[in-house]
Amino acid sequence: MYDFESFYKVETVDEAIEALEKQDEAIVISGGSDVLVKIREGKLAGCSLISIHNIPELKGIRLLEDGTISIGAAQTFYEVTNNELVRRYIPILGNAVDQAGGPQLRKVGTIGGNICNGATSADSASTLFILNAQLVLKSKKGVHTIPINEFYLGPGKTIREHNELLTEIRIPRKDYEQFYGHYIKYGKRKAMEIATLGCACGVRLSPDKRKVEEVRLSYGVAAPTPIRCGSIEAWACGKELKKDFVELFGKKALEEVNPRSSWRASKEFRLQLVEELAKRALIQAVTYAGGEIDA
Repeated sequence: MYDFESFYKVETVDEAIEALEKQDEAIVISGGSDVLVKIREGKLAGCSLISIHNIPELKGIRLLEDGTISIGAAQTFYEVTNNELVRRYIPILGNAVDQAGGPQLRKVGTIGGNICNGATSADSASTLFILNAQLVLKSKKGVHTIPINEFYLGPGKTIREHNELLTEIRIPRKDYEQFYGHYIKYGKRKAMEIATLGCACGVRLSPDKRKVEEVRLSYGVAAPTPIRCGSIEAWACGKELKKDFVELFGKKALEEVNPRSSWRASKEFRLQLVEELAKRALIQAVTYAGGEIDA
C-alpha cells in the first residue's frame, strides 16, 4: 500500500518546474525505485508526487559537437550500461551503474535519481566524480551547470533547490579521452546490496605506458559524501608504474578519507577496504590503459 496524497504526471521539463513552483512539498518521481520504497516505509507518507517519467527532454545519450557526452537524467541504469557511446568512451560508468541493485531495479532506476538522492553509497557517484561530470539544473530562473563535486552537502542532502530539476549529466571530452578507469563495489553479497564501500580510480598514462600522467581517485561511503582524493592525485603524477608505487598509493588513500562505523561495517574494516580497493582499482585501470605494473 502506497500512501500518497496526489500524483501529477507532467509532459515537459517546463511543466515539471511549474508544478514544483506551485507545490512546495511535492516530490519528483521518475523510476520510483527509491521514492516508492520510502513511501511504503512511511517516511514520505501522504506526500504529493510529480512524475517526470518518460519526458523526452530527459532521455537520450548524445555526443555533442565539442565531444562532450550528454546523458539525460531520466536514463535508466540499464540504458546507460548498454548504450554504445558509454561502452566506447566511458565504460567505467556503465560498469558502475550495472552493479546497482538487481536487474529489475536497473530497468527502472535512473541515473538522475541516483544523483539527486544524495547518497554517498550511490554506485554512479564516485565514478562520475573521477569523470569530472557536470550537472545541468533548470528552474524558472534559467539553466546553470555545476561540477558534481559541489553538488553534495551531506548524507541525503544536495544543493538542488526544490524548484530545480536535474536535466542532464555532461562529461567533457578532455575528462574521458585517453582516460581509463575501474570501479569496485564492496558489499556483503554480489547483488541486491548497498555498497559497504565504493572505489573508482582512473588513469591517463604517458605515451610509453611507463608513467602516470594523471590519476583520479574517488570513494563512496568513505565520508559523509562521495569524495575525490586530491592530495594523492597530485602526488601520483609522474610516478613510474612500480610495485612500491601501488603500495604507497593504497596507504596514502587512508590520509584522505573519514569513514564511520555502521551496522554494515566498522570504521576499521572500511579503512582496510579503502587501502585495498585503491590498489586493486589502480592496477586494473593501468591494465585497461595498456600499462603494466613492474615488480
